[in-house]
Amino acid sequence: MNDPVFFPVPAPVSVSQIAAWAEAEVVRGDPATLITGVAPLDAADHGTLVFLDNPRYASQLEETRAAACLVAKKYLSRVPDGVIPLLARDPYRSLAKVMGHLYAAAMRPQGAFDGGEAVVDPRAHVDPTAEIEAGVRIEAGAVVGPGVQVGSGTIIGANAVVAAGSRIGRDCSIGPNVTIQHALIGNRVILHPGVCIGQDGFGFAMGLEGHLKVPQIGRVVIQDDVEIGANTTVDRGANRDTIVGEGTKIDNQVQIGHNVVIGRHCVLVSQVGISGSATLNDYVAIGGQTGVNGHVTIGMGAQIAAVSVVRDDIPAGGRYGGVPAKPVRQWFREMAALQRLAEKGGAGKS
Repeated sequence: MNDPVFFPVPAPVSVSQIAAWAEAEVVRGDPATLITGVAPLDAADHGTLVFLDNPRYASQLEETRAAACLVAKKYLSRVPDGVIPLLARDPYRSLAKVMGHLYAAAMRPQGAFDGGEAVVDPRAHVDPTAEIEAGVRIEAGAVVGPGVQVGSGTIIGANAVVAAGSRIGRDCSIGPNVTIQHALIGNRVILHPGVCIGQDGFGFAMGLEGHLKVPQIGRVVIQDDVEIGANTTVDRGANRDTIVGEGTKIDNQVQIGHNVVIGRHCVLVSQVGISGSATLNDYVAIGGQTGVNGHVTIGMGAQIAAVSVVRDDIPAGGRYGGVPAKPVRQWFREMAALQRLAEKGGAGKS
């Protein structure tokens, strides 16, 4: 078996150009030195760019053989001779900017036919009433229903389904096996493989006579520049819209219930579950495997630690964690007290 490289090595770029992209300062060394790729600290060799953001890896910086390193001021003294320090306010963010230039094809999924032309594959089924702008690529097996609108520059991957009446904006990437129904999707949205948008919310009137299904008649509205990870599900609203605000980034295997409103530039990590009618204001960040009860509100800029349960409203800017979630200082004190009690109880046993 051969060993393919899916993202080819970029053309050599000077350190001065890297510094301009990264908004970084060349502290010492030759700005004309050529960079031929990006590597981790411990695997770098001559010609590669590295970065240091986490102090855990500072010792690897001292041993790296890279050509240049994006680094914060506090680690400048640890950059070895022969490595060009590029002083950056936020090295990781600077690296993202550089890699966006070096590996432009990795910025959004390209579909099963990487780099294919903007055409409708004859093996796709597109209803004649669908409105498809010029420059759209629809891959084999995809189904586009009646009345659908798709904007230019969008890729609809193999075996994706876009159901009747849905709207997709421009320059979107709709991955293989994605299902979209009852949804309005903005521009530059990325839906990774297996995402399901707009299916029924979980609504039943429970009773001894049986659980009576409540029709879900709302929509899903996904605003511009949202990215949603593989196998995540976003239920349509029961009686109003489920909304995902612009710039929000959602990881793999997240569940978003009906009537949920997520603000702008939020971050939801893998396996988060948001119950119906919860509201997340702008810039909320939620760690992995956290559950949010229905009908609660999480204030702007709040942060919730991983593996927590949010059962009550969270104020703006709050930092919460635990089961149930509470202010992190209180949570840490409680955990420390429990540990002391456990140690005390164990000390008396022979």
